[in-house]
Amino acid sequence: MVSGSEGDLAVALTRKLGADRGRWALRQVHKAADNFASEYHREALAQLRPVMDTEAADVPEVRELHGLILYRLRRWRAAARELEAFAALTRSCEQAPVLADCYRAQQRWEKVAELWDDLRRESPSAELVTEGRIVAAGALADQGRPAEAVALLADGWRTPRNPGEFHLRRAYALADLYDRGGDQPAARRLFAWIERHSPGFADTTDRLADLAS
Repeated sequence: MVSGSEGDLAVALTRKLGADRGRWALRQVHKAADNFASEYHREALAQLRPVMDTEAADVPEVRELHGLILYRLRRWRAAARELEAFAALTRSCEQAPVLADCYRAQQRWEKVAELWDDLRRESPSAELVTEGRIVAAGALADQGRPAEAVALLADGWRTPRNPGEFHLRRAYALADLYDRGGDQPAARRLFAWIERHSPGFADTTDRLADLAS
């Protein structure tokens, strides 16, 4: 659902709202999280809004879910505010890549670079660092700095034997940059590697067909 355990969330909501309202808020958060997982983002927002209007608005899991829903609705500024609040409450960088993408959408390049520097320095997990790297590289490309974007994504890259989702996402982003930069052979090699390990990943099949034509 969101960060934290079910028990921690229930305790936090009860502490803020009392037993009865806490149980109600927990049900609302669950409904919102279920809708979010099913990509019914407007419905998720409607379920969560009543909780956001209570003293439970600053419960970290509630802030986090609200921010992620707003992000999916492409409400970048509002999503950034919520994810900034979540980070301040928890001192966690778990949603740093999503927050960086909100800044990227607003062309707040310095904030993207700042978050990437923090994430790279803290190295919380390979998955989070990879997601942050992808966003940071995308921001460089958006600014007309494709060579720097490629360098950032290619730095230390090796094709793993058993890739995870985050490896495939990094490879796809790098292949896309190669393709956009005119290095079609490099793009073709990476897209083919993705297709071997995860047939139909994103639009890799179509990209390979385009490169072959």
